[in-house]
Amino acid sequence: MHQPDKATLLIAALLGAVLSWSQAATAQQRDIDVHVGQVAGKLDKTFNEVIGAGRANEGLRADWQRQLAEIKRDAGFRYIRMHGLLSDDMGVYKIDAQGKEHYNFQYIDALYDYLLSIGVKPFVELGFMPSAMASGDKTIFWWRGNVTPPRDYAKWGELVKKLTEHWTERYGQAEVATWYFEVWNEPNLDGFWTGTQAEYFRLYDHAARAIKSVSPAYRVGGPATAGAAWIPEMIAHATTNKVPLDFVSTHTYGVNQGFLDEFGTTGTVLSKDDGAIVNDVLKNRREIAASALPKLPLHYTEWSSSYTPSDPTHDSYHQAAYILQKLKQTGNAAQSMSYWVFTDIFEEAGPRFEAFHGGFGLMNTQGIKKPAYFAYQFLNQLGSQELRNGDAKSIATVDGNGDVGVLLWDYTHTLPANINNQQYFIKDLPPRAKGEVRVTLRGVKPGAYTLAISQAGYRRNDAFTAYIGMGSPAQLTRQQVAELKAQATGAPSEQRTVRVGGDGKFSVALPLRENDVVLLKLSSAPGKPAR
Repeated sequence: MHQPDKATLLIAALLGAVLSWSQAATAQQRDIDVHVGQVAGKLDKTFNEVIGAGRANEGLRADWQRQLAEIKRDAGFRYIRMHGLLSDDMGVYKIDAQGKEHYNFQYIDALYDYLLSIGVKPFVELGFMPSAMASGDKTIFWWRGNVTPPRDYAKWGELVKKLTEHWTERYGQAEVATWYFEVWNEPNLDGFWTGTQAEYFRLYDHAARAIKSVSPAYRVGGPATAGAAWIPEMIAHATTNKVPLDFVSTHTYGVNQGFLDEFGTTGTVLSKDDGAIVNDVLKNRREIAASALPKLPLHYTEWSSSYTPSDPTHDSYHQAAYILQKLKQTGNAAQSMSYWVFTDIFEEAGPRFEAFHGGFGLMNTQGIKKPAYFAYQFLNQLGSQELRNGDAKSIATVDGNGDVGVLLWDYTHTLPANINNQQYFIKDLPPRAKGEVRVTLRGVKPGAYTLAISQAGYRRNDAFTAYIGMGSPAQLTRQQVAELKAQATGAPSEQRTVRVGGDGKFSVALPLRENDVVLLKLSSAPGKPAR
């Protein structure tokens, strides 16, 4: 075997030293330093105020209901919004051969009874048009939601009134007063509304007045537009015409092309603009502040990275960090940020033929939890009081027991130029190292604690990368489903007992990679209370 001479060994040693120095110079040291006595205020819970779902009829499925109960338990969502409440598959309205109108709320009752039984309230979306009431036959989606104005606006208003009266009788005025009523969905897109803006306002007026005629305490709003649109126009219309308006609502997504791209064929591109999502929210907030109703609540009743249910960014480990980044940036500028949606049991494009297909859901059809799921699960595990914290990519909290939680992440936009989401996020994408993050907690009561570390990121609660490793089979066996579920539970990856000394200081350092998410929880150890 050839042995290298001393000169070669010296050169190699020098190159190694230079490389080590270079890596050390480029490695990032990130410090999160908080004092548990420095409370900024109550933790804002807009992140789990509302969650989306595809359509009302899907909510009658047993698997849909099981998944909602699971995510309610883990993430704590309080309201749910969905399309199609008044569509024909919910059997709400018909006209018989003699021309007599009939109202039927049995399917809605079954759905809403279930929601309320698990502690989830309706964020009512009034749409789409029952075909017996519609002025045309244009529909959207595989399940044919009618998107035309009513033939008779008075009959539309009467339907809304009858339904609101029914809910009041069934659930009580006090309960229904805690709900939200939103009129239609994305009327600024011709795919969702064949009428004009003026005709939408007329639709809204009849619905809003019908709801308020049952109880002035009920909350109604709109226009539920795509792309943060129509907010000034909506407020101006309501104030000029003295129409009730208790909140405004709209939607935003973080890609640059492809409205109503049901099948992902356009090729969506995740925006590299750091202000994606939040810029729309802040624009609307400025518009409201400049209006005749400057304190009007703002609800984002749909948001996500991408507006197609065929975008693998939704399945990727990158999505967890993306969600946290956007929620942190938005803060309390909106009163809710409703992620679209909680499950891939979602049939706008029809029943899907693949286990992972880039669906909007936090869970896939089989109930396998995607990395995005854990962004919300980890948020829901934080304490009730937020601590002062100068770090832009973390949230630190404390609860009444003195337990401390720190949720931190790295968000890095890694999509290369000249490639779209459908081409990129379907790959196994190992992240680059981002150095080390050191978390220092001060003012902690001395004593024994349990330190639990939970993670989401590449190959950590990352069912999609594991699925890619299986060869991305369109259909999954029961064994494969069990394997993927076992890799995505959200359970701590590390748990140990630690002690905090008399100085009240605790520190831990962790390696960090692109788009990692880490939850640290410091809790009083069982049987060893801090003192």
